[in-house]
Amino acid sequence: MILFQTTQDKVLAVLQSVCGIVERRHTMPILANVLVRKVGNAVQLTTSDLEIQIRTTADLGGDEGDFATTVGARKLIDILKTMPADQVVALEAQQDKLILKGGKSRFTLQSLPAQDFPLVQEAPSFGPMFSVPQKTLKDLMHQVSFAMAVQDIRYYLNGILFVAEGSTLSLVATDGHRLAWASAQLDVEVASKQEVILPRKTVLELQRLLSDGSGENAPRIEMQFANNQAKFCFGGMEFVTKLVEGKFPDYQRVIPQRHDRVIVLGRAPLLASLQRTAIMTSDKFKGVSLTLTPGSLRVASNNAEQEEATDELDVSYDGPEIHIGFNVGYLIDVLANMGQEMVQINLLDSNSSALITVPGNDNFKYVVMPMRI
Repeated sequence: MILFQTTQDKVLAVLQSVCGIVERRHTMPILANVLVRKVGNAVQLTTSDLEIQIRTTADLGGDEGDFATTVGARKLIDILKTMPADQVVALEAQQDKLILKGGKSRFTLQSLPAQDFPLVQEAPSFGPMFSVPQKTLKDLMHQVSFAMAVQDIRYYLNGILFVAEGSTLSLVATDGHRLAWASAQLDVEVASKQEVILPRKTVLELQRLLSDGSGENAPRIEMQFANNQAKFCFGGMEFVTKLVEGKFPDYQRVIPQRHDRVIVLGRAPLLASLQRTAIMTSDKFKGVSLTLTPGSLRVASNNAEQEEATDELDVSYDGPEIHIGFNVGYLIDVLANMGQEMVQINLLDSNSSALITVPGNDNFKYVVMPMRI
């Protein structure tokens, strides 16, 4: 039976959309495979890592009928990548093997039984479904994902908090040293507040898959949350993921409300200044000191070899002098992930966190803790 027969570019695009979660080495060999299920004219491709499951359906030609098997996902992609985009390729099932043909090339691939593929068991009931443009969700993730923790013992920090309440969707990420919050308006009101933590791997995979299309007919993504699962449907794909269990920190208490020392300056000049002074920090100690005086912001750093760097920016400020230290990486991260021309920094004193926002925009807030220099 011929499972698919179409051009290389079509097959490769569909395969790559589901195979991002597949690890090359796994304790269960079948998890390195993609489940190929022929249903009538359509081909259904499914991958899983036991935590996340991605499924897509496409019309890729081939014989009509019902058939299912599994084949090594990465190997199939690696072979297809070596073929021209307009070349017709076909995957044919023969006994317990699969034959991939393209031009004068022929590959015999080992398969494993479809019934052995461990599908993720979907939650019996999900909450109400709501949707946003894919670009909206992708932009929100981009604004906060850099602040996620990486393999933190506090496992609930290794992901992003999603909060759907009323007509607002908010995303929050923190690693305990800095916190990023971003929000967007929903088209409809969510009946009851929903709050879930998406794992880091899920966030990175969604960022890879979501479309940047904008305008009236921009592609949308539908979301549903259960106690221990989230389901996303977009672009003919169904994406099911386990959630991170645990209590996310009370982020609203972390965001400063009364920091009244305010400076507004260009994002690009500040980013360039921090990148210059960061050169003189060491791998172990990434501290830079900021000294705010009337009309001036001075950025300085040094290292164990007693090398120093200083840089100065003109700012509109006439308050008292503030001297405060930060991990320069945390400041560079947020500025590099913002697209706006201007940035606003709210400070209180040398020992309190800084609040970084966009002037005239209440939909993004970034809090960074100070460090001793």
